[in-house]
Order: sequence, then structure tokens, then C-alpha cells
Amino acid sequence: MRWHKFISTILHPIVMPTIGIILYFILSPIQLNNQQQLTILTVIFIATYLIPMLLLVFLKSIGYIKSFQVHSINERKAPIFFMMTLFLILGKLFSDMSIVRDLSYLFYGTVFGLGITYILFPLKIKSSLHLLSMGVATGFFLLFQQIQAIFVLPLIITFIFLSGLLASSRLHLKAHTSREVYIGFFIGLISPFIAYYLL
Repeated sequence: MRWHKFISTILHPIVMPTIGIILYFILSPIQLNNQQQLTILTVIFIATYLIPMLLLVFLKSIGYIKSFQVHSINERKAPIFFMMTLFLILGKLFSDMSIVRDLSYLFYGTVFGLGITYILFPLKIKSSLHLLSMGVATGFFLLFQQIQAIFVLPLIITFIFLSGLLASSRLHLKAHTSREVYIGFFIGLISPFIAYYLL
């Protein structure tokens, strides 16, 4: 049980954008100095980790959510809408910065993924946000490989392997059904490509 909680924690949706950006800086041929990298990383960490954490604390304090796991569909609506807004702002920010424009596909992709997740709520489908974030990361680096013509297949295979571990953990913790896990991952996987081809 502890192992499954550990996997769910280190691969949490609010952690993945920061991990993704660090990997992007390591792999990207784009030359950014340390100060530029630190500035971008700080903005992303604040916007995708600290602010969402504070939001969850606030929502729990007013009784909107029962726990930080945000189990029910109704509890997920406000946080997901809020996150879509944040990621939309980040997508616009990076789309206006030509040197790191490909980062916009990560954030716009996440907006599309969360949007599809939101649209599925009336159908009583609660896709896994953990697997959505892993799918977005996998899809983004597949796209990154295509855009930059850089071989990152080992990283993509690693993401797929970690997605399997994470899916197993979410099922073991009874946080999701198999269908919800698969839906979350595949929505995430295609979302960066939707962003790339539509924007």
C-alpha cells in the first residue's frame, strides 16, 4: 500500500509539469542561460504546484472538497476549471516566446486534456488525472522528438513504463477503474498533438 501511495505522490499531476520542464531543458537543443531556465522553472513551479496546492487547501477549508484526493466528479469541477485557466495562461505565455514556443504545446495540450475530461463529466466518466498527466508528458515528448528531430525514445519508453506502474497503483488504491485509467492516459497522449495541429 505504501509503495502505491509513493508512486501516486511522486507522479502526481501537479508535480509532472515541473518534471517535464526539467527534462525539456536537459534534452532541448535550444540554448537558454541558467537565469532564463531558472525563471521559467520558477514560474511553472508556482503556477502548477504552489497555486493548485493553495487552491486545494482553500477548497477543503470551505468544505467544497472532502479530501485532497478530490474523488467525486462534483468536487473535481472547480479545480479542473481553475487549472485549465492557469494552463491556458502558461500556453499563451510560451506561444509568445518564439525560442521556447514548443513548450506551449505542453500547456495547451493539458488544457485540451482537462477540457475533454470536463466534457465527460455529464456522462459520469471520471478519467484519471494522474494518467492524464502521464499521457500528456508522453505525448509532448513524442511531439518534441518530431519537432526538434531529437531521439528521445528511451525517455518515452520510460514514461510508458511509469504510466503502467502508476495505473497499477491507482487501481490498487481503488482510486479508479481500469476504464478511467485508460481513458485518462489516452486523452493525455493525444492532447499535445491536438494543440500542435490546431494552434
